[in-house]
Amino acid sequence: MSEEPALEDTKLNQGQTKEDHAQQQQQEEEAGDPTRCADENKLKDGHEATPTTRLYRRRWMIVLLFSCYSLSNSFQWIQYGIISNIFMKFYNVDAFTIDWMSMIYMLTYIPFIFPVTWLLDKRGLRVIALMATTLNCVGTWIKVASVKPNLFAVTFLGQSCCSLAQVFILGMPSRIASVWFGSEEVSTACSIGVFGNQLGIAIGFLVPPMLVPNVDDMDKLAHHISIMFYITAGVATLLFILVVFVFQERPELPPTKAQATARSIPPEQYSYTASILRLLRNKPFIFLIITYGLNVGCFYAVGTLLNRMIIEHYPGEEVNAGRIGLTIIIAGMVGSLICGIWLDKTKTYKQTTLAVYFMSLVGMIVYAATLSLGHLWVVFITAGSLGFFMTGYLPLGFEFAVELTYPESEGTSSGLLNCSAQVFGIIFTICQGKIIDTFGTLAGNIFLCVFLLIGTIMTGFIKSDLRRQKANLMAKAAGPTDCHDGSLTTPTIIREAQL
Repeated sequence: MSEEPALEDTKLNQGQTKEDHAQQQQQEEEAGDPTRCADENKLKDGHEATPTTRLYRRRWMIVLLFSCYSLSNSFQWIQYGIISNIFMKFYNVDAFTIDWMSMIYMLTYIPFIFPVTWLLDKRGLRVIALMATTLNCVGTWIKVASVKPNLFAVTFLGQSCCSLAQVFILGMPSRIASVWFGSEEVSTACSIGVFGNQLGIAIGFLVPPMLVPNVDDMDKLAHHISIMFYITAGVATLLFILVVFVFQERPELPPTKAQATARSIPPEQYSYTASILRLLRNKPFIFLIITYGLNVGCFYAVGTLLNRMIIEHYPGEEVNAGRIGLTIIIAGMVGSLICGIWLDKTKTYKQTTLAVYFMSLVGMIVYAATLSLGHLWVVFITAGSLGFFMTGYLPLGFEFAVELTYPESEGTSSGLLNCSAQVFGIIFTICQGKIIDTFGTLAGNIFLCVFLLIGTIMTGFIKSDLRRQKANLMAKAAGPTDCHDGSLTTPTIIREAQL
């Protein structure tokens, strides 16, 4: 499904004067029609100039649809872990085995992210979206067939399929934002993309304890688990159908000068391997890879082990454990949107990232100190504060990476960030789980605090080299005349932005 050619919007109707046309365009913009670059309607040599950039209303539908299928997938990441004691009883497995139902999402990502980002660069957003929703849909229906105590291997297969779908999802928000959105809204759009993933985790914390109560009758328990799996499969199937008929590769015209510049690079000049090597030589980006992995890895560990930590201090509170997880994510969603809007307004990537990282450390310290006080309402407040900053950090990392690595592919930079997060997530989840078993929850949370402190210090040393902002400013300063007469070419813009 493609947009009507944008050039039609700039043609003069037969018998219509230029003054009437200008007045009509002004009315359309005031009514909320697609916005355009200011130089789009300027005349050159007596002829109307061809528009170079444009924003399409469809962009909001694309990012919202992505958020929905990201939600469906991330819900399944935590649906086992938040009621781990119930699934341990139903499938007769130990706690570490159930932990792997979450960690498989992290493990699968590591080897597959590089071929998936290569596919994203070669085939584009639509192919990646179709692969993601197909795998997610298949995984949910496999789980539907696994609701028997002796079929743990089948439910693990279904979860593995969904974890593979996640590889096609996590790196997409910054790519969709760059391909579809203007320079003043890319951070907000990226936040909306991450928002869906966070909302899915929030629902994953809240809904399973409500749908699957801790009952002793295995037949009733199987019935409750089956209901949860059927609902998940139905939603995943609907989203797959919507992606097939609605999701579009890219707009007819690019949304920004930077995106127009990136589009003009001939495909034969692009090398995925060379791009990876350039990224690995980018020192500020390497620092960001490590610090992002430390922060998000801590979040993965807290999410995976939350049920175990809450049940240890508040026995029988599975439902409230889910609500605490919900509080963490909802607060983080608010933090993500606020940070995204703030970045679009101020462009203070380094300062905002450092401040949010430091507050994540403070939040983790307070959470660790208050978990065992015996008051659940205190845990709700401290967990919410932790989530506001720790989960709110996710889109900051994506957008800061795009700025540091322009004009490299957004999918590649995001993929490397997420790969780091998965590696640290597995390490932190296993280590914190063993520390909790041996020394208790306080020691396990202090373990995470140490690494958040390291990440905060390293973030302070990241050089704020905002290459995408430089490219946009250079293109705007040059104006359409310079671009048309060749005085400012694509290689020039890219080279200057990298300096």
